[in-house]
Amino acid sequence: MISKISFSVVSISLFLGLALATIDEEQAGEVDFSYINGPTGPSNWGKLKPAFSPCSSGKNQSPVDIKTNDAVLNKNLAPLSLKYTALANATLINWGFIMGLHFDEGIGGMEINGKNYAFKQLHWHSPSEHLIDGERYAAEVHLVHEAEDGSSAVVAMLYQYGNTIVDLDPFLAKLKPGFEKLSKEKYEKNKVSQVPVGILPTGHITRNTRKYYRYVGSFTTPPCTENVIWTVLHKVRPISKEQVAALKAPLTAEYKNNARPEQQLNGRQIELHDELE
Repeated sequence: MISKISFSVVSISLFLGLALATIDEEQAGEVDFSYINGPTGPSNWGKLKPAFSPCSSGKNQSPVDIKTNDAVLNKNLAPLSLKYTALANATLINWGFIMGLHFDEGIGGMEINGKNYAFKQLHWHSPSEHLIDGERYAAEVHLVHEAEDGSSAVVAMLYQYGNTIVDLDPFLAKLKPGFEKLSKEKYEKNKVSQVPVGILPTGHITRNTRKYYRYVGSFTTPPCTENVIWTVLHKVRPISKEQVAALKAPLTAEYKNNARPEQQLNGRQIELHDELE
């Protein structure tokens, strides 16, 4: 069963980061943003309202183009370990501009530099927001985490098109019926559609990696809040064209391609963790 909930841009921001700076609700309801060129497009996000100014004035913005030859090996970076409960009840959500997944209860989290970050939600972008050596991929998923002090950390996984039925993302495969239901539901502005997807195994989103990139950036949607710790996995996972189409199908036209353009590093260093080095 699909239910609809009224929402405002402040609700969108809280969903995406759950750690974003609080936005004045009265003003937020009057603001919209998009991914197409024009008054509400990415180049103008910082002008839409004062709270969104970091989108244009911030010096530590995301996403970025990761140049692998420029990444600096840091042997002090710990192996990435996402510790989630094995099974959890979940709800698939269409926010009009992005597809997301919420779990009904806390499912665990991750640790960075001795600080615990609790998992909050995940959502998809297509095409990918981060680039590796100038290459943009088919899709990207963000696993958003938040610490008790309000600081945030996001794990990003990139996807490239596969060639066979074996090259399917198993987690997305389990969500296929939910995507189909949402795509049949006519989207209404200022409404959010959701469909319960039941108990899901989290193993497919907790597969650890021997190699990742680490840098400090921002959330990739307004208000583009900075000081977010990004972990971008080096391994690119396969995804089918049908699965990418399913991610896009429920979204409105101006959000079918919901990737923010890459941002300047402005002197930031991208660090590399590699267990074999």
